[in-house]
Amino acid sequence: MCACNTSKKKSENKEDTTAQLTAKDILGNPKYLAMSYGGYRYTDHSIEPTLDELKEDMRLLHVLGIRIVRTYKVHLPQAENLLKAISELKQEDSNFEMYVMLGAWIDCKNAWTEQAPIHNEESKANTAQIDKAVALANQYPDIVKVLAVGNEAMVKWATSYYVEPWIILKWVTHLQDLKNTGKLPKNLWITSSDNFASWGGGGTEYHVEDLNKLIKAVDFLSVHTYPMHDTHYQPEFWLNQDGLEGKSDIEKIEISMLRAKNYAMAQLESVKAYMETLGVNKPIHVGETGWASFSSGYYGTKGSKACDEYKEALYYNHVRDWTNSANMACFYFEGFDEPWKGGEDSGDSEKHFGLFTVDGKAKYVLWDEVDKGTFNGLKRFGNPITKTFGGNKKAMMATVEVPPTAEQWRANQH
Repeated sequence: MCACNTSKKKSENKEDTTAQLTAKDILGNPKYLAMSYGGYRYTDHSIEPTLDELKEDMRLLHVLGIRIVRTYKVHLPQAENLLKAISELKQEDSNFEMYVMLGAWIDCKNAWTEQAPIHNEESKANTAQIDKAVALANQYPDIVKVLAVGNEAMVKWATSYYVEPWIILKWVTHLQDLKNTGKLPKNLWITSSDNFASWGGGGTEYHVEDLNKLIKAVDFLSVHTYPMHDTHYQPEFWLNQDGLEGKSDIEKIEISMLRAKNYAMAQLESVKAYMETLGVNKPIHVGETGWASFSSGYYGTKGSKACDEYKEALYYNHVRDWTNSANMACFYFEGFDEPWKGGEDSGDSEKHFGLFTVDGKAKYVLWDEVDKGTFNGLKRFGNPITKTFGGNKKAMMATVEVPPTAEQWRANQH
């Protein structure tokens, strides 16, 4: 009887501790690694992941040390079901611990329609997104630790839907007011998750007063950086041959990936520098960054030759080393491949950002975890977790290409 009571007290104490953990405790703590998460497993995005599938994914991320995941929108069932799945996993196992940065999708008026988007007006659907996010944050206060207003909703290349900063500011202010009046948990953190340029780290077209007010209104800045995309769109760092003379192919690749990490770091520093010009000192965390393992387009053989499992592994490890040492959270993009993205081309890079394939194969970055038995007893799609390429490193390395010179890159554009 005494032993049972002691066990029960330990369980209750653990629940008390985790219930009291806040975003401030979690974000940037290397013991609470972060991951971007989408559980859609089919090319048909209307097929929702089941509760069991969501639990399957959470167990896989949990054994990798992931303790907080980021979602993107609440009007589809996945977000609410994910919270339910995590809640049930916690009830089933007192050692299971997972938190959520819950995203509310924000659009401009006429987004995703045949009508011209009006970027300075907002979609009527935004109100429902915010209301649902508030309801879920209150329903699961032990799990939801951050609310994010919008995903890349201010960056101007998101031409189908972006909004002007005042719209994000309006909703951030609304959520902060709900906290101040006791209608949301007081320790819930509020942010927006957007491209580094949108946070002031890019061109002066973003340096508007509403952005300055937004930076002062959020609890932290959730910043996106994608060196992989810029191997095509801003390729100067990627094509630079300085220091590559006389190096082996593998050395050239490793130097290039180190440059990619430094490029990401520089983008975060540019945001910090802009923030400091406003006299503000808020935490900055990486809301998204990642590296695709395959591309048939801009980042593949006929483009920047950026995408393969070896480079993905190098980037992932570089980013974790950087952000952990800087006490910065990194919602790495992403846990699992999502085949619904990127249109009908199976080689579109958007389908290949996961550390796992859809059917449960661990990409090269996780091969050591397979060897250590980390995934023993766990499955995805009914499959035990095995290595891509059948674990044949030589076969995997045969897909790895050296970044092109500027001349080679330009020739491939034609």
